[in-house]
Amino acid sequence: MDEKETTFSISSKIEAIDEAVQKATAFATSAGFGDDALFGIDMAVREALANAVKHGNKLDEAKSVEIGLIDTGSGMEIVIRDHGEGFDVSLVPDPTNPENLLKASGRGILFMHNFVDKVEWAEGGTVVKMTKNR
Repeated sequence: MDEKETTFSISSKIEAIDEAVQKATAFATSAGFGDDALFGIDMAVREALANAVKHGNKLDEAKSVEIGLIDTGSGMEIVIRDHGEGFDVSLVPDPTNPENLLKASGRGILFMHNFVDKVEWAEGGTVVKMTKNR
């Protein structure tokens, strides 16, 4: 895979996430990222896709999740779009607050921020753009 940019989509089912993550990490490998970066890309993409499938598209297999991967030369951009109602990221509870520590979910956005260099939300929360620098 020697492309500078690729796009693909998956259906909104949990089983589709692994294949999409494999495509993203293969793209990152071809873009020259090492093992540590690949781990972070894998985790960030996995979390973003799980959020898009479960929370955005609400597991509605009639709705797809689009993934765009761009080799910018200085890094990689990952754009994930769902077809849900969106959300306001500022209203997501902080998973590091003591009252949220024992909750079973709610850490995906925190993980994304920890595994890539930049996370941005657009179009009312239906699009997440993540940047991983070299």
